[in-house]
Amino acid sequence: MLKVGLTGGIGAGKSAVATRLAQLGAVIIDADKLAREVVEPGTDGLAEIVTAFGDGVLTPEGALDRPALGAKVFGDEAARRRLERIIHPRVRARTAEMIREAPADAIVVNDVPLLVETGLAPTYHLVVVVAADRAVRIERLTRDRGMSAAEAAARIGAQADDATRQAAADVVLPNTDDLAALHARVDLLWRDRLVEFERNVRRGVAAPKSSELSIRQPDPGWPAAAARLIARIRHHLGDALGSAEVHHIGSTAVPGLPAKDIIDLMLSVRTLDQADALAAGLAAAGFPCRPGEWTDNARGLSGETWPKRVHGSADPGRPVILHLRVAGSPGWRFALLMRDHLRAVPAAREAYAAAKAELALRFADRAGYARAKQPWFDEEARAAYDWAEATGWQPPAF
Repeated sequence: MLKVGLTGGIGAGKSAVATRLAQLGAVIIDADKLAREVVEPGTDGLAEIVTAFGDGVLTPEGALDRPALGAKVFGDEAARRRLERIIHPRVRARTAEMIREAPADAIVVNDVPLLVETGLAPTYHLVVVVAADRAVRIERLTRDRGMSAAEAAARIGAQADDATRQAAADVVLPNTDDLAALHARVDLLWRDRLVEFERNVRRGVAAPKSSELSIRQPDPGWPAAAARLIARIRHHLGDALGSAEVHHIGSTAVPGLPAKDIIDLMLSVRTLDQADALAAGLAAAGFPCRPGEWTDNARGLSGETWPKRVHGSADPGRPVILHLRVAGSPGWRFALLMRDHLRAVPAAREAYAAAKAELALRFADRAGYARAKQPWFDEEARAAYDWAEATGWQPPAF
């Protein structure tokens, strides 16, 4: 099963995307619909709202008077929080029930208007944000929902801003064209990403790695992508993670450095037995173990290697290498030291960028490129160790 969070600002077109995904075969869980269901007449949710806000929020027939309730909470942060404490737990409980009832091979799309505002992004395998310019959204709200421009602007302003929402997005679906263009984007996402992602999660396998080498210019989105992945790992492992840390390492963790579009992460563990115990939780989160025996070259210790575990990403649209290394091992230390050295020393960063460019011209495949980089890594290890000694650098405590 694949769990997808779908969100977007009011007027962006989230409902149109949900409708199209349902047509393609997704199981849609509409948080707005559930929020209405849990406060229908006769529910304990409605009774609690009346207790909190008074009989004035009821219609003469005993149903919830939404405009009256809205008037009480709009612009009143404390009142809004009180209402959320009544509704959100009930919606979450009903959502969990519907997920349990869904088929094992389902792509479950949770349509949540306030997904970002409520901190739910890490609970999903993937977060999709529908985006449209503010002016487009205001025009839609005045045309389709009868709001004044001022009312539409106020509703937009009460939600997370576009930058915050898109920082939480694994996928941004622009919706500034016609419906046919939006459907084409949704169809492409379904066909090329969601279907394979679900199959990989269900089977517990990582998406295939491309053998082709492609070095990209620095992408300012890499750190945000790593932060989303780390938050997802932390959420899904929960208490099982214990004191273990997840670090963004490798070239995409160094601002200004060209790199392959692969996010390298490192999970620090006390023992490889702990790493093995975390494998099932990581697979369920979308990070299955890659089979095989994996070792690190212990830089500076000739002939020595150190075992580790390696996980990949089930998501075909986001390549990830997740290294599970024993904290304190040479490979663990070098991964953090190299990252921090390249961040701190422009000359070292520029030398690595030049080496990447030169080797990329000589090798079209990732394997050949990786082998050819080994002498550079040996030199970097010596330089980084000297820098650590000179600066007093120490890895984070574990």
